[in-house]
Amino acid sequence: MEEVAVAAGVSRATVSRVINAVPTVDPRIRAAVERAIAEIGYVPNLAARSLVTRRTDSVALVISEPPGHVAYETPFLNRLFTDPYIGRVTAGAQEVLRPEGIHLVIIPADPPGHHLVLRYLRQGHVDGVLLISNHSADPLPRQLYDLNVPAVLSARPAQPVPHSYVDVDQQAGARMAAEHLLALGRRHLATICGPQDIPPGRERLVGFRTAVGAAVPHVPGDFTRASGEAAARRLIERYPETDGIFVANDLMAEGAVRVLAELGRRVPQDVAVVGFDDSSAALDARPPLTTIHQPVEEMAGEMAQLLLARLRDPRRTPRSVIFSPSLVVRQSA
Repeated sequence: MEEVAVAAGVSRATVSRVINAVPTVDPRIRAAVERAIAEIGYVPNLAARSLVTRRTDSVALVISEPPGHVAYETPFLNRLFTDPYIGRVTAGAQEVLRPEGIHLVIIPADPPGHHLVLRYLRQGHVDGVLLISNHSADPLPRQLYDLNVPAVLSARPAQPVPHSYVDVDQQAGARMAAEHLLALGRRHLATICGPQDIPPGRERLVGFRTAVGAAVPHVPGDFTRASGEAAARRLIERYPETDGIFVANDLMAEGAVRVLAELGRRVPQDVAVVGFDDSSAALDARPPLTTIHQPVEEMAGEMAQLLLARLRDPRRTPRSVIFSPSLVVRQSA
């Protein structure tokens, strides 16, 4: 830092203020210091800087599955790293955080490691948390609030907690799927729904039932391709007259389409299929899926913006941002 100060003709304190983005520095002085930093190749000591600023310039993306939840057939980490949703959230958050010089740390919080993740966050290794947590029984949103860790949630919390959150209108999306299938003339509808211990799974089922009736056949999956395959087999065995299926996410829908082909059911001629998410799985399916689009990257970017605003102003009132879904018509329905 001393070399930079000499080269720019300013004090060490002025160099420090430029490095820490203090807004009161004269623009001409700031430009001189930045030129000196570039010429010398000076790299700030981030550890020392964090002691002064109390900032780590890191944000955690925590994907949480709480202890004591309903056990799924597919292990947590397998579901985590095969779900396109997580990659889309990461991309959307990075788009906002990277220009701010903030590093995104991805932290899986599976049941055996939940206490370790909480301890890591409590120790101040990150400035805030983007939390993917949908389970009603997850204590992490409340724990983060009690620890005064700034956080933004990826969905409406199952229990009231004063965090900002971003969500899509889940029920409206499911109603769109039902209305599209009915408009195609399909009259024997069914759904492969998501887990009923998380709000998106419940709300998509509620939305579909609102449009077609509470008695509509439904078989649950866990948002994985394999569970979609298994659910489709059970559905056709129990309800062979089915001619239209709403599947609560694209991964399960991709699996369902595979099984329908194995069972000799043509998609969409015999059975029309609509997914939810508009993820890469919708394009990988054969035929490509008609699906409900939720703007995941944009939603994740909004989460990051809300967190940055909270970090700048800790007294900022929590707020919710709800995005609208849309129907994307492809070849499956």
